[in-house]
Amino acid sequence: MRLKKELNIRVGKNIQFAREKAGYTQEELSELLEITPNHLSAIERGTSGVKLETMEKICCLLHISADSLLFGRGGQQDDWQDEIAALAIRVNPRFRPQVEKILTAMLEVANAQELGEDNS
Repeated sequence: MRLKKELNIRVGKNIQFAREKAGYTQEELSELLEITPNHLSAIERGTSGVKLETMEKICCLLHISADSLLFGRGGQQDDWQDEIAALAIRVNPRFRPQVEKILTAMLEVANAQELGEDNS
């Protein structure tokens, strides 16, 4: 029997949460990921790690950031952040510098508000 690594367990639980939130069964998501349902189950249980290529597909399919899968960021506030992250991945490379400037400015505003620096 393979030992479960703490990281695999955490990531697996986060993948399961995101999958359920998106309304997919293990069978449906595993088909889209081109892996077996048993393999997806092993990932979600933490008995198997997830390949980066599979994680990227999961992020795109579930419209969630890799940050959320790795660190378990959840909750309503992060929903919009996950959507933005998923969209940013798909931006034409030609426009990424402009998008990066816009997102950086948005993050600065959000961080200032969290620190109570909102002047409104």
